[in-house]
Amino acid sequence: METIVWAIHLLTAAVLIGLVLMQHGKGADMGAAFGSGSAGSLFGSTGSANFLSRSTAVAATVFFITSMTLTYLYTSSPGSQGGVMSKPNIAAPAVPAAGNDAGGSQSGEIPQ
Repeated sequence: METIVWAIHLLTAAVLIGLVLMQHGKGADMGAAFGSGSAGSLFGSTGSANFLSRSTAVAATVFFITSMTLTYLYTSSPGSQGGVMSKPNIAAPAVPAAGNDAGGSQSGEIPQ
């Protein structure tokens, strides 16, 4: 189940990125008034904007749902007791405590 949700999530992320990059900015509509050729497109001059915005909204909704589903699957799995911050970090290096340096000086003592 988790693998299927991950696959849908990654595919939706790629589609969402593509849809956002294909959209024009707010100032791009002025070019259509001077004959940029978008009026003769498949969707018409405003049809492509509506199609792209609706497709982006659907993709964003699917992305949000898969994000919440993955969060639910991760937190409801056996052995999980909290959030990401409560998991032990195995890869963290050991940091020596203050005052335990190799010079042998005690905390508060100025080395000479």
